[in-house]
Amino acid sequence: MNRVAVTGIGLLTPVGTGVAPTWQAMLAGRTGIGYLKGFDPTCLNTRFGAELRDFDPGLFASRRTLRSTTREDQLALAGVQLAVEDSGLDLNTADVSRLGVFLGGNKDISRPQHLIDGALAVRDERGRAEERVLGERMESSFYPLFYVEGLQAASLFHVSQRYRAMGANAYFHGTADAGATAIARAYRSVRRGESTVAICGGFDSGVSFWAMSKMDGLGVLTDRNDLGERAFRPYDRERSGSLLGEGAAMLVLEEYSAARRRGARIYAELAGAGSAFDVGAMVTPERDGEALTAAIVAAMRDARFPSGGPDYVATHGCATVLGDASEHAGLRAALGAGADTVASSVKPAVGHLVAAAGAVNVAVAALAVREDVVPPTLNLEDPDPRCAFDWVPGQARQIPVRRALALARGLHGQNVALALAGV
Repeated sequence: MNRVAVTGIGLLTPVGTGVAPTWQAMLAGRTGIGYLKGFDPTCLNTRFGAELRDFDPGLFASRRTLRSTTREDQLALAGVQLAVEDSGLDLNTADVSRLGVFLGGNKDISRPQHLIDGALAVRDERGRAEERVLGERMESSFYPLFYVEGLQAASLFHVSQRYRAMGANAYFHGTADAGATAIARAYRSVRRGESTVAICGGFDSGVSFWAMSKMDGLGVLTDRNDLGERAFRPYDRERSGSLLGEGAAMLVLEEYSAARRRGARIYAELAGAGSAFDVGAMVTPERDGEALTAAIVAAMRDARFPSGGPDYVATHGCATVLGDASEHAGLRAALGAGADTVASSVKPAVGHLVAAAGAVNVAVAALAVREDVVPPTLNLEDPDPRCAFDWVPGQARQIPVRRALALARGLHGQNVALALAGV
């Protein structure tokens, strides 16, 4: 089995474009959360989130590509470009038959305005939208690329085409687990020799009206608009839910010895992956966090971590009452009551990036391993005793980090853990 190196990180977040600006902002305790300005949120319970204020997709895609892509696809292209540039790889000379692409997203519709315009145009004489009228007026009523831009895995096509990647590939749809699962699949592809290089990660835009309107009624978002940017409070007694964000987190993985031969900067070794399914109710995890425990144990076994476990865990930290408590229970059960481990959630800084959230945690864990510093959990002012752990509240902390874990939990029950080690 091959060893797997993380040689490129592409971060596009509400606190920075690129790995260095984002990482510095996280360590400094800055946040990208604010009042939503992309649309009028007054009809929603939650009116805050983390938006990309100055994102210019034209810097990352051609005009032709922009005509057939949604914002989510554009975020994916941007994150991948940033990761490839960061890796220093010249993909023009790569063996494209062994260049893999593995992406995770949460896109489920074309640009909603195209749907609204089309639906209004196919009303009958009584003002109702009917299939008969739709069939008669389809070509003239709907945006010509409506179905093309709405393909869930369109990003996989655009990224593969851009880099001529002809190797193994897959697209994963979901929430925080999607990007983490894509990275786990890429890790296994490089490890077993299927790919020599793999581009992987997650992307999402959770602060569009479409996404916010879906999540607003599920009970997973905070409605404490009075607290503003401080409303996102993982592991705090006063936690009441997440605030969504948008962005991308992409990695370049390479076979370790090949990366060393070309003199690549190696952030960390991706050494293990595990996943398990929570069979509790949808959106409501089991209180004991048993599935998370299983995922963590599997990742540490795969990575051959010693009994002491990791030095740092980049946690899910969604700030729901049950979510945080069950995460704590699962983490404690996996590591043991006396584990000398610290953990933190960066979501109060960048927002919950939904399908990109798990991938962000993998990037954070790799950076912590390389830099020997861990980012803080913001807004943790009154820790919940039911979640007793060292969550690195308030300020970044300089500590030796030789081994780290990155966690992701999906709304549909999927739990993913990835293990990283220093080189």
